[in-house]
Amino acid sequence: MDRNELLLERLERLLAIGVSLSAERDSHIVLTRIVDAALEMTHADGCTLYLARDGHLGFEIIRNLSLSIRLGGVDGGKLELQPVPLRHEDGTANLNAVSAAAANQRRTINLDDAYADREFDFSGARAFDQANGYRSKSFLTVPLIDHENEVIGVLQLINALDPATGGIVSFDANSRYLAESLASQAAVVLNNRQLIERLEALFVAFIKVINDALDEKSPYTHGHCQRVPILTMLLAEATSRANSGPLKDFVLTPAMRRELEIAALMHDCGKITTPVHVVDKATKLETIFDRVHLLDTRFEVLKRDARNRLLEERLDRVDPDWRAAIDAAHEAQCAELGAERDFLRQANIGGEFMTAEAVARVEAIAAKRRWRGPDGAELPLLDAEETAKLCIPKGTLSEEERQIINRHINSTIRMLEALPWPKDLRNVTEYAGGHHERMDGKGYPRGLTGDQMSVPARIMAIADVFEALTARDRPYKEGKKLSEALAILGRMKLDHHIDPDLFDVFVRDQVYLRYARRYLDPEQIDEPDLSGIPGYNP
Repeated sequence: MDRNELLLERLERLLAIGVSLSAERDSHIVLTRIVDAALEMTHADGCTLYLARDGHLGFEIIRNLSLSIRLGGVDGGKLELQPVPLRHEDGTANLNAVSAAAANQRRTINLDDAYADREFDFSGARAFDQANGYRSKSFLTVPLIDHENEVIGVLQLINALDPATGGIVSFDANSRYLAESLASQAAVVLNNRQLIERLEALFVAFIKVINDALDEKSPYTHGHCQRVPILTMLLAEATSRANSGPLKDFVLTPAMRRELEIAALMHDCGKITTPVHVVDKATKLETIFDRVHLLDTRFEVLKRDARNRLLEERLDRVDPDWRAAIDAAHEAQCAELGAERDFLRQANIGGEFMTAEAVARVEAIAAKRRWRGPDGAELPLLDAEETAKLCIPKGTLSEEERQIINRHINSTIRMLEALPWPKDLRNVTEYAGGHHERMDGKGYPRGLTGDQMSVPARIMAIADVFEALTARDRPYKEGKKLSEALAILGRMKLDHHIDPDLFDVFVRDQVYLRYARRYLDPEQIDEPDLSGIPGYNP
């Protein structure tokens, strides 16, 4: 093969490498391919790739073929060398080290024999040679310069080898041209990858800003936003390990993993639009403050009025027997008022279930009791709104407030749909927007059925419910024990609320336990009787 044919072959190889580098997403693989290609095309025995960081050239990859040295990159050993400073302590450019000089002067430096050179300090190379029985001779040092004329690294080739004899020769003009072309391509690819990574880092930082805003607004929501992604990924990984059953074909690819992690982090971002007094509502009568204190005041007014009536009757009745009777009646009335106030305070606390008898008693008190306000006008002890809220059968939210809460998912979807997602993150909105849907189509906001939802969206639905059940930082309830939470999830499976197969994986693979050991209080971690969990199919 003559020199022209050899050059043509090397150019074709350079083009192929450029295409390969452009298609690769992993920066570590890109860097390794750059070094391997440089060694191949220039017939060099050694290569060092530096990356510019914080005013230094850091050693990224070192290869030496004859010494079988492979450090850094995707398949090399750990690199622990001190970086080369680009400037001296006095601020002047470092032109002593050949790699720093190439970077500072933005020029290719081609040396025939490092030992004969008087411009640069090769004491490090000499020490390396002495320690390894090597001879560093020809050097070709090329800066990697991006489109903004910024040096992002340096490619240094050592000891060009004659293909015919294997002896050390100088790097010829063709090798220099190929190395510079490769460095140019590498700079473009690395710059693009760094730009993408910075944009991804910016987006992750944006997510954290949203979560921090939720934290400022509600520490309870923030804890939920941090824990649901943990649960989501634990269940997704367990599902990906399933080798039988309806989910055996589910594979958690790296791309899907990233989509799902981002979706889980953003799944409640719409709550930033929800009024904080609804998000954090701890009792049925709470708005900006807990209006149960108004009831306390009204009861005190009723007791005051009763006391006033007692004193008036005492003045009118001097008979001791009559006094004893009216005192007893007064005490009985105060006791009744105290009991009613205690009952209403208890009713104000949300629970899992409110009996029909308790509802009837609230309504009876509302119908019977009246008090006089500051202006002397007679008013009902409980107005219609207060009566309705005290009769909320489950939890602390009225139907109107629950609708306000539910609308957060619409806000989440609108916010996520407004973002220009790249192709590899196109499913984030679907994953995040489906965590309140149900298998039977009775969920919200779109009423999707299970077969209309992706597996990741169904995974997130289970994670969202389990975290809410076991969360110990909510103002309106205590975190449930594992046995209680799994029993509730099992009933939700039977009610076609959550994916039945994912629930079985959740229990069978002990996802709940791995999560509990990290995030639940010890007293919540009991030993569920798996055979007694409703609907569980081991």
